Amino acid sequence: MKWCLSKVCTAYIFIPLVHTKKQKFIGRGESYLNIKKRFRQRCALHSINFNDHGLFLQIVCSESALASQVWTLLFIERYTAKKKEYSLSAPFSPKNILQASLTEKDLEQLLKEGQDWDVYVMTPSQEKIRLASMTEPELLYFLKDGKMLIPFITIQGNISFKLQSPGLIVRTEQIQFIGKDHLFIKGCFLHPSWSKQPGRLKGMLVLSSSEDEYAYKAPLKIGNRFSSLNEHNHGVSINYEAVIPIKELFIRDYEAVRLKGRIEILYSEANGNSMSASSPIKVKFARFSKRTLIRKRNGQKKAITLAPAPKARQLIISIYPYNFKKNIKGKMNSGIVFLKRHPMIKQVYKHAFYWLGKLPSSKKVIVFESFLGKQFSDNPRAIYEYLKQHQYPYTFYWSADKKCLDQFKDKNVRYVRRFSLKWLFILPRARFWVTNSRMPVWLPKPKQTTYLQTWHGTPLKRLAADMDEVYIPGTTAENYKKNFIKEAQNWDYLISPNAYSTEIFRRAFQFDKDVLETGYPRNDFINYHAAGETKQKLADKYSIPSSKRVILYAPTWRDNQFYGKGKYRFDIQLDLDLMQKMLGEEFVILFRLHYLVSENLDLTAYKGFAYDVSRHEDIRELYVMADLLVTDYSSVFFDYGNLKRPMVFYVYDIEQYRDHLRGFYFDFEKEAPGPLVKTTEEMIQVIKDMQAEGFQPSAKLDSFFEKFCYLEHGDSTRKVVEKVFPKQKTNRFS
Repeated sequence: MKWCLSKVCTAYIFIPLVHTKKQKFIGRGESYLNIKKRFRQRCALHSINFNDHGLFLQIVCSESALASQVWTLLFIERYTAKKKEYSLSAPFSPKNILQASLTEKDLEQLLKEGQDWDVYVMTPSQEKIRLASMTEPELLYFLKDGKMLIPFITIQGNISFKLQSPGLIVRTEQIQFIGKDHLFIKGCFLHPSWSKQPGRLKGMLVLSSSEDEYAYKAPLKIGNRFSSLNEHNHGVSINYEAVIPIKELFIRDYEAVRLKGRIEILYSEANGNSMSASSPIKVKFARFSKRTLIRKRNGQKKAITLAPAPKARQLIISIYPYNFKKNIKGKMNSGIVFLKRHPMIKQVYKHAFYWLGKLPSSKKVIVFESFLGKQFSDNPRAIYEYLKQHQYPYTFYWSADKKCLDQFKDKNVRYVRRFSLKWLFILPRARFWVTNSRMPVWLPKPKQTTYLQTWHGTPLKRLAADMDEVYIPGTTAENYKKNFIKEAQNWDYLISPNAYSTEIFRRAFQFDKDVLETGYPRNDFINYHAAGETKQKLADKYSIPSSKRVILYAPTWRDNQFYGKGKYRFDIQLDLDLMQKMLGEEFVILFRLHYLVSENLDLTAYKGFAYDVSRHEDIRELYVMADLLVTDYSSVFFDYGNLKRPMVFYVYDIEQYRDHLRGFYFDFEKEAPGPLVKTTEEMIQVIKDMQAEGFQPSAKLDSFFEKFCYLEHGDSTRKVVEKVFPKQKTNRFS
């Protein structure tokens, strides 16, 4: 067991309860408005300290805490909403200073029972207040059994604790240009396993682009002195400096490159040499703003900028051609983007939306949205096409994400960019909203608007209030469930594909209004287009030979694999070389990634065998095209079941997904309408076996169809339209 408290970064911060405009505050390069907003949160960290007995915290609050009142320090696990409570006392004067102590046993429980813990103060009136802090408590940790618990500050400036594996910890204290020829970086580092400064200590500062396509290494000057971090442990903090000649960064003639920095340390141990690398260097000291240096390289001006990433605060070194006019234009665009994203603009937009919603509604306007405006597809598309085909007297608009406008431009549909001014004037006055995913929770639904939530799948994995753990960036389990249920209260109708889903939807969404148990409108297409003519037409579009069988691979996203909020990554766990070798003569494979996944697949090495169809406008056409579906836990197999074609389930991570990420509503391993495989080799063998048997579906498919697909006979859209929309028709339509 080890404790660590850095003397140079001890978080002794006193938050004044009264302040003037002239006061200066030490933050993370924040604006005055952000700091002022933090003060209004009323509870902030005063000091934090690991010692022989555990963790000791002092908190300053903006209201007096009488000793007779009960205040509580609350730790909430971000992904599971598990809670740990510790008593707070006010033994000092002034009485607005509270303190709490966590024992070693308490810290061990935090290590054992969670990943990220957010910290709150519970007032005597049971009000929860997020605990804020004004500086980053760097180089502090609690180490036990190969696991490390460290405090950190969130993007919003609040204190949290996270679990991570022991490794090199770096603090950066100074980053600056020296004249026009050098870049200087200074800081300190430590490793939890070091009880004293190791022998033969050598270090490098590595500046590299993504995937190390470009890398420059500068030797570190390591200070001879080191500091023991507190009197109770043997941890050491070691100083470092690095000086980088600017000309060395121009060795490779890249048009533009973005570099991140990390520290690599080579040191000797009893059993030989070891190497440890840090995570990307972060800029957390006060008032660090973007810095730019202009230099000439081979007669061309180039700019080098130093700036922290907006959220993660990682140091970004950008090198790019410099043009004065483009630079001014770029600054203007950045200013516009800053204004658009400012919280005050969001509040103005929200209030404008609310008051526009008070105006008389446009009774003949329907707004459709599919997957957050990213597609012209799914249940909303089926309803739109039915209304238009049958000449219902409405004006139709599609809500389109600004990055996906190309999806709508050639469809002969009227669309409006999501969150634009035009969208602001249309949406709050529309008579109907039709969408298959949630609208922003901050968006007030006008009383005169009817909100039809079509949803987008039969649930296998747990949803909303039924989820035990929520691994979604930018939120906590508690907030995710609360916001989901709050938005669901705006729905007037909810479409369900079967009785099984209805029961789950009502409970998981806490929805008590009208459920339309009609089957999914999107699957009407499957019933009408399963014949060979449509399939061949689609195959011709992608130049797929008619002699080859088509495998559709459509996996779901993983909650814990993401780049950021709303941007998920997907790691393909298939050996495509082996698949092409064993199946390439007779098969092609289509990759259809989930709409939340931001991956751009590079399949050029498998041309003629593997195709990326993730941006194909509607998966229903791909269902018809495919002879065989390969998926995992995605709801696509419930829709594909209407075709009664064979399915394979590639579930290489089923134990983690079932037991930790989501959990299932039924025994998937027993009831899945197809074989489950965990390796590429197993999948290839199963596909070959299916081919030998003439691609006959699983014996389980009949019972599966009767439970999940029994309502979908080609008339689901009609049933929904007749229930929700007025029946009067006219020859005028849009």
